[in-house]
Amino acid sequence: MTDTASPGRPLAERVATRLLYPTSRPRDTALREAVSGRVVLVTGASHGIGKVTAAKFAAAGAVVVMVARSAAELDAAADEITASGGIAHTYSADLTDMDAVDELARDILATHGRVDVVINNAGRSIRRSIDQSYDRFHDFTRTIDINYLGPVRLLLALLPAMRERGRGHIVNISTWGLRMPPVPRWAAYGASKAAFDQWLRTVATEVAADGVTTTSIYMPLVHTRMSAPTDFGSMPGLTAAEAADLVCHAVVAKPVEISPWWSGPLQAWTDLTRGPMQRLMALGFRAR
Repeated sequence: MTDTASPGRPLAERVATRLLYPTSRPRDTALREAVSGRVVLVTGASHGIGKVTAAKFAAAGAVVVMVARSAAELDAAADEITASGGIAHTYSADLTDMDAVDELARDILATHGRVDVVINNAGRSIRRSIDQSYDRFHDFTRTIDINYLGPVRLLLALLPAMRERGRGHIVNISTWGLRMPPVPRWAAYGASKAAFDQWLRTVATEVAADGVTTTSIYMPLVHTRMSAPTDFGSMPGLTAAEAADLVCHAVVAKPVEISPWWSGPLQAWTDLTRGPMQRLMALGFRAR
């Protein structure tokens, strides 16, 4: 898996991806108008979607604030941006450490004075059945910390300044799994992503009057190193560059949400057939 488009993918996979997950890439001029001179914070910016997204914003004239745990990978990603003439600042931080998150927010605001756009991209995925989780409570604390509590803590520190200025946009990279029936083995990951999704959508109703907007992207499968260890490598999915185009579209158009075109009908069908769908999922799990 790579962080860029993969023209070598089989034709059938590319066609299926285009049909299932059509992406919207904003015009370069529109993206530049939206972010030029703006401070854009991207978490999980050292690889994958975050790395490519940061590069696209920097190319459009944004002042990119890149956050990730690995200082070496982060610096390497930032070097690529600056070598192309972009502006990138790096902050190595562990978003599961709440004190570190507070310090991160203070440092960013002290250095840059504001944050105009937040891309909540950092995350952790765990796929494990419940019978293999009885003695692994740390799986749940890890996913809750990085997928829910960390971004909540960061936004609690950044929202007051956004509201005071009367402007700000928050993009959350969520998962299409929240628009599907619950799938076996994804309890820890799904619950943590659902928690932040609900939190942000609720907060959005409270901060809208102050000029702060939000977009939730229910991202489909993306072929990055986070998805590489799973069984989904051969399934149709986006490249990191295609996923980054969705993030750019979110910042330009500011829709409330972005999700695969078929997720609405699927969710409606799931609501109507919740009992049978749950039994079907259970049968599928037992068969494996």
